[in-house]
Amino acid sequence: MSDEPLAPGPRALEPPLPPREALAEVRLRAPTRGNRRLERLLEAVNADQQLKAWWHVSAVNATRRLGMSDHSWVHIQIVLNIGLRLARLLFRRGVAPSVSTDYAMSERDAEVVIAAGCLLHCVGMSIHREDHERYSLFLAADKLPSLLAEVYEEPERSIIVAEALHAIIGHRRKGAPFTIEAGIVRIADALDMARGRSRVPFESGHQNIHSLSAYAIEEVRIAAGRDRAVRVEIAMSNSAGIFQVDELLATKLRGSGLEQHIEVIARIDAEHEQRLIPVFRI
Repeated sequence: MSDEPLAPGPRALEPPLPPREALAEVRLRAPTRGNRRLERLLEAVNADQQLKAWWHVSAVNATRRLGMSDHSWVHIQIVLNIGLRLARLLFRRGVAPSVSTDYAMSERDAEVVIAAGCLLHCVGMSIHREDHERYSLFLAADKLPSLLAEVYEEPERSIIVAEALHAIIGHRRKGAPFTIEAGIVRIADALDMARGRSRVPFESGHQNIHSLSAYAIEEVRIAAGRDRAVRVEIAMSNSAGIFQVDELLATKLRGSGLEQHIEVIARIDAEHEQRLIPVFRI
């Protein structure tokens, strides 16, 4: 999904809520599949009011103040679930996570790295949009050791933290990730591109190529592939969505290190639009 700011516009689309009320129902869920370490991380996250506050401020800065796409806890949950889905499909087809090849740790440890990266990848938006990935780093560097305190002992804890921090900085446009886990986080963030994420800026009049292309994305489906480990199918209602796929997703995919394992197919399904191309492939 594009992180490009849209033109500032109406800020009070919905009445604001006091922080405690806004955060009262925030609870992240993801399929842990018996991964006890991942379960303990999610328990710690769901009990952490400071982290939830960072997500809330990120959402206020992005949507209400800058007219950008959603950066709330909803975006975090979507990215988290996509990241775990990608990881399990890749691991099932023999793609070994970097914590296994470099530290003899398990795929379940890799899931913790991916989850941690997804959970904190854009908390820096609570400080500023520009260079938010770097701001996310120093917030995450302080937060992750406490979130993982009941999950790992040293030195494993510091290895997981370092790998998660690499995934966080690697998700930026020129992040140059060099671990499997960081590549997964990078792609998972880009795949939160369905129109629900752009609804507020689009419907409030921020109609440029970023909002129009995002609004054209109807659905993103992630499944096991035939020739490659993962097949991503993107349904579009309008050819404007090609910008979202080629300019934004393709850029993240090409720099992920996972290009040979993931196939992306975008289809335009519209009755009344002239189809410039029926299928777009990466």
